[in-house]
Amino acid sequence: MSTLVPCIIAGGAGTRLWPVSREAMPKPFMCLPDGQSLLQKTFSRAIGLPDVGQLLTVTNRDVFFRTLDDYRPLNACGVELDFILEPFGRNTAPAIAAAALQVAQRYGGDAQLLVLPADHLITDIAAFGQAVDSARQLADRGWLVTFGILPTRAETGFGYLEKGPALSSGGFEVAQFVEKPDTRTAQDYLDGGLHLWNSGMFCMRVDSVLREFKTHAPEVLAAVIHCLEHSQVFQGQLQRHLELDSPSFALVPDISIDYALMEHSQKVAVVPCQLGWSDIGSWQAVRELSPADANGNQCNGEHVLHDVHNCYIDSPKRLVGGVGLHDLIIVDTPDALLVADARRSQDVKYIAQALKLQGHDAYRLHRTVTRPWGTYTVLEEGPGFKIKRIVVKPLAALSLQTHQHRSEHWIVVSGRAQVTNGDLDFVLDTNESTFIKPGSPHRLSNCGAVDLVMIEVQSGEYVGEDDIVRLTDIYGRAPIT
Repeated sequence: MSTLVPCIIAGGAGTRLWPVSREAMPKPFMCLPDGQSLLQKTFSRAIGLPDVGQLLTVTNRDVFFRTLDDYRPLNACGVELDFILEPFGRNTAPAIAAAALQVAQRYGGDAQLLVLPADHLITDIAAFGQAVDSARQLADRGWLVTFGILPTRAETGFGYLEKGPALSSGGFEVAQFVEKPDTRTAQDYLDGGLHLWNSGMFCMRVDSVLREFKTHAPEVLAAVIHCLEHSQVFQGQLQRHLELDSPSFALVPDISIDYALMEHSQKVAVVPCQLGWSDIGSWQAVRELSPADANGNQCNGEHVLHDVHNCYIDSPKRLVGGVGLHDLIIVDTPDALLVADARRSQDVKYIAQALKLQGHDAYRLHRTVTRPWGTYTVLEEGPGFKIKRIVVKPLAALSLQTHQHRSEHWIVVSGRAQVTNGDLDFVLDTNESTFIKPGSPHRLSNCGAVDLVMIEVQSGEYVGEDDIVRLTDIYGRAPIT
């Protein structure tokens, strides 16, 4: 059988899982009760398939380094890592077209692309492997194969597909794709036995999918080819990544693979399967991962409850007291609290959408923000000041940068800091500090073998995160001159 290249598609904001899922730290990075993120589970599932020596990931360039952090502890076998980094999302059709073109160039047209969303949970790994094997046999015969989940309830939150004539290897032709149904229609689908949940996972030879793009979505394919011609490839020590050109990627149609291709192609097959699958699409889905106590409650964190029933409470860092509560979802983070009717968990997205329209940072960022070099946490801020706790990983460094509207005072809490401040280069030990004037080029590096922890106090007329000019940067975030 031809080369199999799993392709993890990591996009979307996961707005129904706010306030944990946010634009800069979306749903794939959410940790489940066992401590692993959805992205890590997808990665392990992909590299656990037979004969996989390479893996491709399509994701936003802003989360590239966080993605590497999630992959690194799981890649003991040294699977080759390829990335396609999008400057912004354009839906699944452009992402899959770019992946198919790259795989065709590197491995040939007969290579098979296994498309896996990064934010799905699959608990039956053996069944997953069997389904992939069946799909690969159909893909080698030119079919674009999707994985259809056998429905267990009349679900109105998923798209469906209808089985057509049977094929070999346990598959079926797809008669049609169906939008999310109303309750009565969903029940009819469940009773009829011909409809499956559309999982959004695919297996296909790259020459087959590119041929179908040429036939049914030539404008998408042409725009992606044009973008790739203007994009840069970077070869790192442990991975290779293609950074898509922003101006040309903005011209690519924003459309899903279902609308662009699957609903029009006559070569779509489905493998029905039971995988213990969930798209973890709401807090209701998250709560189903944990057992309930005698009162029907699922709680994470310290809590004292009186007459509380059928509630989900996630507050890992703050004590929660509850009295007389029923059927609620309560999710607490350092800067935002969600309280929702458990029966309306799908509507949490309206909170995230409203915050985005307001330009509120709680839509985009957590109080603790991940960067390639480590993290920073906003401890307090007000008019004219901001206080951060900064953690820099060993041998990592922030960019050489300047600020026009603020000064900064750095105090080392633990570790040793290598500092550039204007024309000076020096080392700061624990309890030592330095002051940086507005406009002065400066850089902070960790020259030690343990985390560097420091406090940064910003003062000035404006302390927004966009008051930064990067001069040089080891992570490629400074403009090329």
